[in-house]
Amino acid sequence: MTKKLIKMNTLHYTWSALTHLFYPHICAGCGSDALPAGSELCLSCIYELPVTDFEVHADNPVEKIFAGRLRVAAAGAHCYFSKKSSIQHLLHQLKYGGNRALGHQLGTIMGTALARSMRFNDVDLIVPMPLFAARERRRGYNQAELLCGGIAAIMGMPVCNTLVYRSESTETQTRKNRVERWINMQGKFRVPVDSVIQNRHLLLVDDVVTTGATLEACGSVLLKIPGVKLSVAVLCFASD
Repeated sequence: MTKKLIKMNTLHYTWSALTHLFYPHICAGCGSDALPAGSELCLSCIYELPVTDFEVHADNPVEKIFAGRLRVAAAGAHCYFSKKSSIQHLLHQLKYGGNRALGHQLGTIMGTALARSMRFNDVDLIVPMPLFAARERRRGYNQAELLCGGIAAIMGMPVCNTLVYRSESTETQTRKNRVERWINMQGKFRVPVDSVIQNRHLLLVDDVVTTGATLEACGSVLLKIPGVKLSVAVLCFASD
C-alpha cells in the first residue's frame, strides 16, 4: 500500500510539474510563479497595490468630483492610477487581455475594502457600467461586470447587468478634455421602460474614474428611477 501511495504521489507531482511547464500560472502583475492557490496575483503585488483608502473617508477626491454634479451617497476608488505602472498593466490585462479571473479577484479586493468601510453596507444592488453591445461582443465580456462579481462575492449583494444600457457607441475619452468628455457622454445611457426597480440603493461600478463624465451620465439616468439612492465604486482613480 505504501509503495502504491508513493507511486501515485510521484505521478501527481510529475503531472503537476509538466502542466506548470507547458501551461504556467504566473502572476498577472510581475510574472512570478510563486502564487497563492487560486490567485492571479502574488502576495507582493497584492501588498504593493497603490491603495487610496478613499472608501473610508467622506468627501474624498472621488466624491469631490461629483459635488454639485451627481447626487451620490458615497463614492470611492480603491487604487491610484499612474501611467507605466503595475496598476496600468493590470488594467490592460483586465480590459484587453481577457483575464477574467483577474477581474473577479480585483473585485473581491474592492469588495473587502467597501465592506470594511461600513459606508456601503446598505447597498441593495450592484450595477456594472455598461459597454455598448457591439463592443462587449468584440471583447467577449464587460470588465465592470467582472469587478461586480468579485464585489458581490464578498458583500453578498446581487448584481443587475440589465438595469441600464448604453444606447450609442462613443468615441474614446482618452484624448478629450473635461468638457469634451462630458459632451461625448450625454444622452448615451437608457433605463429600459419596463424596469421595476425602485426605492433601492444602487452601487454603480466601473474600472477607472478621471473626470467622472461617464459615471455622471450613467448615474444621472439611474437617479431618475423613483426613490433610487446612488453610490459609486471604481477600481482606479486617475487625476487629470
